[in-house]
Amino acid sequence: MKLLAIIVGKCASFSLRLIHRGGSLPGKLALRIDPQLLSRFHYSCDIILVSGTNGKTSTSNMIADLFQTAGQRVITNRKGDNLKEGITTTLLNASSLNGKIHGDMIVLEVDELNIPYVMKHLNVSVVTITNFFRDQLDRSQEMEQLIHKIETALQDFRGLLVLNANDPNVIRIHDHAPHSEVIYFGAERCSSSLTTTSEASEGKFCPRCSELLSYRFYQYSHIGEFQCTGCDFQTPKATLTATDIDIQSGTFQCQHVAYHAPVPSLYSIYNCMAVISIAQRYHMEPEICQKVFHSVTPPAGRNETFQWQGNSYTLNLVKNPTGANEVLKTIELDQSSKALMIVLNDNAQDGTDVSWIYDAQFERVLALSTQTIICSGKRAYDMALRIKYAGYQGKLEVIEDFHAGLNALYALHMRSYVIATYTALAPVRLAMRKEG
Repeated sequence: MKLLAIIVGKCASFSLRLIHRGGSLPGKLALRIDPQLLSRFHYSCDIILVSGTNGKTSTSNMIADLFQTAGQRVITNRKGDNLKEGITTTLLNASSLNGKIHGDMIVLEVDELNIPYVMKHLNVSVVTITNFFRDQLDRSQEMEQLIHKIETALQDFRGLLVLNANDPNVIRIHDHAPHSEVIYFGAERCSSSLTTTSEASEGKFCPRCSELLSYRFYQYSHIGEFQCTGCDFQTPKATLTATDIDIQSGTFQCQHVAYHAPVPSLYSIYNCMAVISIAQRYHMEPEICQKVFHSVTPPAGRNETFQWQGNSYTLNLVKNPTGANEVLKTIELDQSSKALMIVLNDNAQDGTDVSWIYDAQFERVLALSTQTIICSGKRAYDMALRIKYAGYQGKLEVIEDFHAGLNALYALHMRSYVIATYTALAPVRLAMRKEG
């Protein structure tokens, strides 16, 4: 069964390449023939798993770049096919017909819901968790349920955990993986840190005793420095900490070495700290991290900028309140005259419940400098109502067809930002690439 599954998968991959397509179909077909195929591959290198609600694609790609820059052969699902079918496709393409995989390192981005499956079938060496936020409740389930499944999957894990020290929902993982080693990465208080927060937050209560968490400061959402009011649960001492942070320039230091994040934002700096943690674990010099951060190409639709008739159009993916807030903070830094287009869909992959838009702080970008907002997509009118309720005084347009919306945006001839939910991202990006 294994041989047949690999042959069918490889033939499917070859056929897709002939028509310049990719995707997870080869893995899907192979798993139908042999549901245990993922556990039948043979490899001698380490496997680094990267997961979390936000930032896993960027972090996974930078970790892959890290080893490639060091001259190693890396096998990775760089395009973000992070479900079991996509991960199987990645390993299929790298294997011989007998299932042997030749590589120096395997770096896999893994969807949170798929962590239990991957941990069951692969011998994972390192698990890196960026953060946990509420995300697509109709698909990902309530966050407590999701984290509990991950804790159960890691209870016998004997490798290395690389965890965000400033997220109480992440550090609790180590409580349930007693045989693992841990590296905590974090960031010190900076100019944008706050003593109170108005953002949607999932870190209000202690995961050990359920008492209220008291925060010394917040970085964003529930990320920050915390202490339980009822027990000794608190921010652990970070193994590696980002210091001397300058958000506007995206610069920071770690152990007296200066770095420049690919995107000037705290969430990007946290991604970089996860990468630095991996680099130190594998005894790489800081210069390799600096080179990776300097040359990184953002994943498709993540702060990706296109040019058209002398104007810049920046595209970003949004899928939950916290991710949206971080994108909106980046747009907020631009005080020049600009336009904004929001493409909101409610397909299964987006999450059919769009009430999360009321937890995202769209008020951040409703200043007079945002002269026009175009709402598009299947739930364009819901988005327009949200903007209207926020008290926006500029020009507000509803154009459900995103092609027509983009044309209206281009007709403004000004600096613009486009934010799109998951199923809208690829078609909007394709249209912008053609125009650009």
